[in-house]
Amino acid sequence: MTPSALPDGDPAPADGALPADALRTVADRPLAAYVHVPFCASRCGYCDFNTYTAVDLGGAPGTSRDAYLTAIAREIALADRVLGADRPPLSTVFFGGGTPTLLTASELGGTLGRLRDTFGLAPDAEVTTEANPDSVTPESLAALVAAGFTRVSFGMQSAVPHVLATLDRTHTPGRALDAVGWARDAGFGSVSLDLIYGTPGESPDDWGRTLDAALSAGPDHVSAYSLIVEEGTPLARRIRRGEVAAPDEDAHADFYVAADDALTGAGLGWYEVSNWSRPGHECRHNLAYWRGDNWWGFGPGAHSHAGGVRWWNVKHPRAYAERLSAGASPAAGRETLTASERRLERVLLELRLRDGLPLDELTATERDRVPGLLAGSLATSDGARLALTRAGRLLADAVIRDLLD
Repeated sequence: MTPSALPDGDPAPADGALPADALRTVADRPLAAYVHVPFCASRCGYCDFNTYTAVDLGGAPGTSRDAYLTAIAREIALADRVLGADRPPLSTVFFGGGTPTLLTASELGGTLGRLRDTFGLAPDAEVTTEANPDSVTPESLAALVAAGFTRVSFGMQSAVPHVLATLDRTHTPGRALDAVGWARDAGFGSVSLDLIYGTPGESPDDWGRTLDAALSAGPDHVSAYSLIVEEGTPLARRIRRGEVAAPDEDAHADFYVAADDALTGAGLGWYEVSNWSRPGHECRHNLAYWRGDNWWGFGPGAHSHAGGVRWWNVKHPRAYAERLSAGASPAAGRETLTASERRLERVLLELRLRDGLPLDELTATERDRVPGLLAGSLATSDGARLALTRAGRLLADAVIRDLLD
């Protein structure tokens, strides 16, 4: 997904060209593709991502599904020109949103086929689509597998009706569990569920019911995120008006511990602060982000990265389509990270991973702070790498902030 707010950054060149130093890294690291599908049937009250309903778009020129698919094809051709021939095949492809499965399986498969024909796919490529449970059928899932998708991630969020209602989710509690079974029957190699905890009015028993229901479906992967109330969302306005209570952030730690206990007890090990999986079912696409690999984000508002250069597309589907129709890059801005910024980002991201961070990435002053983390049981170290314990994960942001110069 892509956030609704974009940074300012520096101007991006109209032809999308990248600095020579950034291009030189493309051959050296894995390359991934993200495709942002900005369409939703309805807007969830907590969502702050760059998404649009039919009412939002209002049939304006350049905002149709056909216009979007044409624009995506043009951006794929642009990426082909910019990245050049000295690049690896795509190791992962991820369709996010929005609700990618509002497009037909044929349309999603057509875009995947264009990426495959243009860049090639690694023999073991991971190809994921996100899906709302009520946007798929057994037939559509089978068609996605036939088109080359290997992984599906369902936005379950909760199994409790009043929690789903507060989140403005439209599916019934059992629909996500049905969808997991359909995906298994269709032949998906990996099935994931996304959960949210800390919704206003959600009790520990509610969260336990959700975890039990999710695990009853036998997913290969579970993401569990604490609810963040973003300014400007309908949920934020409801809280401000006193219609629903603000989330109890003090309870988030208890919810997290309950999730970690339940998921690890079911054989899903944590590999990133908010993600658990069976061995071999880690989301390789997200690992590419956390490890600083290269990726091109296609679609309105999508972000990309190559060799320390980040850029982001204009947000609105019409503006996105218009730029590509005129033969220009859809990038709204970009930034080139300094060596210091890249090191800082590596520490911030890799310490969230089970594998942790090489100690030699830390400065001498930062390494002097490591014994305090070990003594406080916030981290462990084998002498070469530093990794967070569960207590450290609960305080990850504060731990990392205190560690850094």
